[in-house]
Amino acid sequence: MTKQKYITLILILGFLTALGPFSIDMYLPGFSAIADDLNTTVNNVSLSLSSYFIGISAGQLLYGPLLDRYGRKRPLYIGLTVYLLASLGCAVTKNIDMFIGLRFIQAVGSCAATVAAMAMVRDLFPVEDSPKVFSLLLLVLGLSPMLAPTIGSYVIAVWGWHTIFIILAIMGFAVLLASRFGLPHTHKPDPSISLKPKPILTGFAKVLTTPQFYTYAVSGAVAFSGLFTYVAGSPLLFMDIFKVSGETYGWIFALMSVSFIGVSQFNSLLLRWYKSEQLVYIGLSLQLIISTAFLIAAINNWLGLYSTIIMLFLYLGCLGLTNPNTAGLALAPFSKNAGSASALLGALQMGMGSLASMAVGILVKDSMVPMVAIMASTTLIGLGILLIGRKNIKEFAQSDSSDTIIAH
Repeated sequence: MTKQKYITLILILGFLTALGPFSIDMYLPGFSAIADDLNTTVNNVSLSLSSYFIGISAGQLLYGPLLDRYGRKRPLYIGLTVYLLASLGCAVTKNIDMFIGLRFIQAVGSCAATVAAMAMVRDLFPVEDSPKVFSLLLLVLGLSPMLAPTIGSYVIAVWGWHTIFIILAIMGFAVLLASRFGLPHTHKPDPSISLKPKPILTGFAKVLTTPQFYTYAVSGAVAFSGLFTYVAGSPLLFMDIFKVSGETYGWIFALMSVSFIGVSQFNSLLLRWYKSEQLVYIGLSLQLIISTAFLIAAINNWLGLYSTIIMLFLYLGCLGLTNPNTAGLALAPFSKNAGSASALLGALQMGMGSLASMAVGILVKDSMVPMVAIMASTTLIGLGILLIGRKNIKEFAQSDSSDTIIAH
């Protein structure tokens, strides 16, 4: 593979994975405007974020078997078309319940891009390169939290929040074109893969019961839900509690992403000297220390705006270390059913994220303590799952001719 082709693939796969997060981040500064326009509350608007996470979680389980059965591209095209139409629907809706429902449908469409991108990483690159590739994807993905809220705040100020979803529809169409002309067919349709419920559930069960998968996928998903906690809670935290403007919030959100993306890129260098397994343990341990200190400070009301930003900056940096490594380790044992494994991994991440974001919408009112408590508790649970699961992991080798996972 030439360097130019490698870069092109990384960019397109990165934009596929960034579509969903861009859809999450870009409208965050508009929560108050949407609430006013739809005659509802900011907390009710935040439920549209939860419905988006639920849609991604459920949708990924749908697309996984489809990507393995029909190849990567056809389900991808269908999903992006659904995303485009739902985005246009969000732009014209006048009802909060309809808005929440359309966000769910929008998510079901966008997650086709996420699952296809993760499966194509497994198709196109050697297993040992997966953590490095995921780190590079996070670099492209980082454009979302760095640019989306800031751009969104200015778009809303000039044209209103409806324009956000028109822009997202245009982005979906652009990604569809890039996928059509820039990505190869990486996986031939496999008629032997059944789409009946029982075989699908059996396939998911096979993936989920693989020790390497459930250890790193579940521990990573639980710990990574701290990011969704931050995303869901940050509009309430900064704009309602600390009373910053929408434009200022956009810049704060962009600053925070520097930590997550910067550390994820530093991870590529660390992999020269450390194994992914070691980096996951180090990242979660640091995350626990930081989130515990954050919680103690929040309970005692020691934090102002700037100190809160510092603590969140450190916390998000830990996620940048753990996420690419847990993803690479979880998917490593799979080839033929990489689509189902990628879907299950994404569903776990988004499922945990939707639960965390719903908890934020219910609990976070006029204090940051509930948000930080969720961050600390999910980190503790994630580290506990890692420590227990590592005892059950054996070293696996995979033959070139089959999916069989052989224990040494």
